[in-house]
Amino acid sequence: MDKGKHIFVTGASGYIGQRLALKLAESGAIVHALVRNLDHARQLLNHPNILLFKGNILDAKGIALAMADCKEVYHLAAMASVWNRDKKAFERVNITGLENVVVCAIKLNINNFLFTSTAGVVGDSKNGQPVSETSNSQPKLETLYERSKLKAEVLLKSYSSAEFRPIMVNPSRVYGPGLLTESNGFTRLLSMYINDKWKIKPAGGKSIGNYVFIDDVLNGMISAMQKAKPCQRYLFGGVDASYNEFFSTVNKITGVDRKLYNVPLSVLLAISHLQVLMAYCFNKQPLITPPFVRKYSKHWMVDSSKAKDELNYKITPLKVGLEKTLKWLEIQP
Repeated sequence: MDKGKHIFVTGASGYIGQRLALKLAESGAIVHALVRNLDHARQLLNHPNILLFKGNILDAKGIALAMADCKEVYHLAAMASVWNRDKKAFERVNITGLENVVVCAIKLNINNFLFTSTAGVVGDSKNGQPVSETSNSQPKLETLYERSKLKAEVLLKSYSSAEFRPIMVNPSRVYGPGLLTESNGFTRLLSMYINDKWKIKPAGGKSIGNYVFIDDVLNGMISAMQKAKPCQRYLFGGVDASYNEFFSTVNKITGVDRKLYNVPLSVLLAISHLQVLMAYCFNKQPLITPPFVRKYSKHWMVDSSKAKDELNYKITPLKVGLEKTLKWLEIQP
């Protein structure tokens, strides 16, 4: 990476965005981070190569000021919550917000634009086969988050031109050291499990998910900015593992076997409906919602061959990634 290159990053106060901003800064880039809360961001992004700009992706003027002099854009800011009282917030942030950033980048003649989407936009696995970038042309998506991200991808591709080079990266279930935000849900779940605060094995624990270590995503994003083909989607997957296999690996690492209780899908759905009802009544974020229960009851295997072949994308083995994550969790306050 060219030292001194100015790079614009949205979502730098989030899980992946914070790690990316610091990694870019440590490599010598000058990072322009658009943040909503300067005081909070100063604590998270304390590096001489990171410049903080107050604003958000719904504020076109703020975006333009922060993006000035930049040569690349990493767009990570998103509404990624499991629930929001305002259902339109997902499209407002994830689609309109993206368009605001894209329009500004084009006006400033920035060619290289990386959009962080989600592997969820290609839908779940069918007939025991992992999904790829072109799977499920009309996927049945359970969550408002995934639906808005798919619409955002379509919008982004409509702006592609010889002068504007958008690319999309689609991580699966990201885990690893970093902010324990809602976007880092599986590390939070891991923390609850090792502290004996998580007791549920959903629907027998046989559903398969794909778990990607945070460092692989960061390295993949930086590589994609340099090597990816314009207007292409790249799945950033990790290791396919069932819920049972995931926690069996944790048990082997820690030497502690926590008791998990099987909860049928019907019961989980009932609990999730109750959680949403409580959220509306008391404005408290639910731990899970019916769309996410349905999503996680399906198989989600991911094929990252395209990223491996074109971006030299590397996958950390699950045991290695979990060992690093558990060591990090041990030293957290």
